[in-house]
Amino acid sequence: MKPIKPIVVIPTYNERDNLEKLVREILALDPAVELLIVDDASPDGTGELADRLGAETGRVSVMHRSGKLGLGSAYREGFARALDMGADLVVQMDADFSHDPDMIPYFFEEARQSDLVIGSRYLNGVSVVNWPLRRLMLSYFASVYTRVITGLTISDCTSGFKCFRADTLRAIDLSSIRSDGYSFQIEMNYRCKEKGFRISEIPIIFIDRHAGTSKMSKRIVREAVVMVWKLKLGTLLRKLLPVGRG
Repeated sequence: MKPIKPIVVIPTYNERDNLEKLVREILALDPAVELLIVDDASPDGTGELADRLGAETGRVSVMHRSGKLGLGSAYREGFARALDMGADLVVQMDADFSHDPDMIPYFFEEARQSDLVIGSRYLNGVSVVNWPLRRLMLSYFASVYTRVITGLTISDCTSGFKCFRADTLRAIDLSSIRSDGYSFQIEMNYRCKEKGFRISEIPIIFIDRHAGTSKMSKRIVREAVVMVWKLKLGTLLRKLLPVGRG
């Protein structure tokens, strides 16, 4: 039987202080695991450090981008590259240790029976550390709002710690996904549901390493509010006007 090839995709911007420790912890989990670092021209030298780790370990690949082009585009390009590299499983996670690398094997185990595995902060109550109340409420109720509008049955619709089967990503037209931030996470979940893929969740503890600061701008929040309606209306229109109907 062909061995499973998992690739962990990690977007970075100024993560030099975290990257080496994170890379070594992930590579120590399983000799089959590879990493793909998608660096947005970090001025602190994150990309150069990633190149050095790649040369040293032989298991780290690096995509160097021209600047801060957005989280959604980083993942789209990273997913496409991971598929080209022959990945069977693709994990997405943050670079700042807010996502515990020790959870990765649990994603692999769950992916034996699921097409998309989501690390949920809200599966067993609220498992978030160091978030101000305002941001916690925004994230929690974003999931509630998304479930009500789209019909997704996911406790954490905006989680950024996930594992996709390669066939799942291949079935989604990544070039059509233009959203960012919360919206990107929601849209990817919705596209998986729309395709009939099996989605499951495992509980995680999210520890914010940048306590008191939020990466969520008002623009990203507005985009998420509008996105869920676009997704729902798009599905309804496709049902009313099926392809090929003239």
